[in-house]
Amino acid sequence: MGTFSPGFRGRPRSSSGRLPPGQYEAYDFPVLSAGPTPWVSRDTWQVTVTSETGAEHTWSWTDLMGLPSERPTVDLHCVTKWSKFDTHWQGVSLDLLLADVETAAEFALVHSYGGYTTNLPLEDILDGKAWIAYGYDGDDLYPEHGGPARPLVPHLYLWKSAKWVRGIQLRLDDEPGFWESAGYHEYGDSWRDQRYQGD
Repeated sequence: MGTFSPGFRGRPRSSSGRLPPGQYEAYDFPVLSAGPTPWVSRDTWQVTVTSETGAEHTWSWTDLMGLPSERPTVDLHCVTKWSKFDTHWQGVSLDLLLADVETAAEFALVHSYGGYTTNLPLEDILDGKAWIAYGYDGDDLYPEHGGPARPLVPHLYLWKSAKWVRGIQLRLDDEPGFWESAGYHEYGDSWRDQRYQGD
């Protein structure tokens, strides 16, 4: 992968009780990534859920647009210490995508166009906790923010909401993703300040 985008330092902290430890409130939407932005056409985009047995379930862009969508409003918390309140998204609940997938898996490894991966416990993307988001603030989700589509898992640090999603691999065991293999926390709970391994 390429060079890393710079982080942010030295901004004042808000007194809001909505800020996890060590975070500050951002009013813009910073763009951070571990490499170049892949530009994926909606004509060729697809997302595939692969079970631990190898069974594949694939949705094209047209398929995704044909599913009922939701419009969650959530706070975002980035491991680089910014938080953004009341962000408005549109997407399809992962409960809906995984409803017909037979699995005994306990973990998910998300794969992105561009090669990025991140790992999550399966329970953290079910029960109304996560979406495949394709809209932001009333518009299409721009590529620099993960468009055409990305998982949105707002109760964890934002690196767990991998940009440019192309697949979700369901696993019986937990396999670290890109940042987790580089020393970031396996789980990434912003309220427990789980930034790095050992936190």
